[in-house]
Amino acid sequence: MDMARFLINENEKPLDNIVSDGGFCSIFRTIACVGDSMASGEFESLDSEGNKGFHDYFEYSWGQYIAREAGCKVYNFSRGGMTTMEYCESYADRKGFWNEDLKAQAYIIALGANDLGGKKMPMGSIEDIDLEDYNNNKETFAGYYGKIIQKYKKIQPKAKFFLVNFPNGIRTDIIDDLTKLLKDMTEIFDYTYILDLPKYTPNFYDEAFREKFFLAGHMNPMGYKLFAKIIMSYIDYIIRENPEDFAQVGFIGTPYHNCDAKW
Repeated sequence: MDMARFLINENEKPLDNIVSDGGFCSIFRTIACVGDSMASGEFESLDSEGNKGFHDYFEYSWGQYIAREAGCKVYNFSRGGMTTMEYCESYADRKGFWNEDLKAQAYIIALGANDLGGKKMPMGSIEDIDLEDYNNNKETFAGYYGKIIQKYKKIQPKAKFFLVNFPNGIRTDIIDDLTKLLKDMTEIFDYTYILDLPKYTPNFYDEAFREKFFLAGHMNPMGYKLFAKIIMSYIDYIIRENPEDFAQVGFIGTPYHNCDAKW
């Protein structure tokens, strides 16, 4: 048995090793995907009169592909058109997504396209986040995004958080600022990691890529399956890079932990 395949190669990049069974992402028994249309398996349709329709097909979402491939339970805390503000101010409450019964060991957050695109919400910075009381966070993308993390940390204090950056080719006008913000959040919140997709994914606006993996402005079934592979493989890489951070995943949500181990 070659143990090297389970370790980080000195020159390995996050998506050099595409997993086929969830990899170490499968150590999580419960995962919550907080997101918008991309996290909801959204398909675009046309009726007989040429009117466009938008449909959340959660069974085709990358989260449910992860559930089937990695063998874990995945919650879709998402909906097409979702923003951080709507999630915090109404949607999560209405759907019961803050419910203790739905707490997860890991949270994958993929938001921002609607906040920073059509809604034009100010991005803000980590200065907009009150680490003592999230009710004081400013009404910016950073403030609401931070509030989502803070509220789930209150519900599940030992949970791991994976912040999904836009894939390569999407919103190149703001990607540098967004990358900095998400990286700053990994510094102020413990056990929080960025999936820095613009550095490692194919160009999602490449004509050949969109022809194969998109259905109008959203992905098709193959696209969501591919994106699930990307997410699982990146998380597998993070776990292999930081094994000490994930040694006690099995104790998340229980009253137990190993006092001699690092949390």
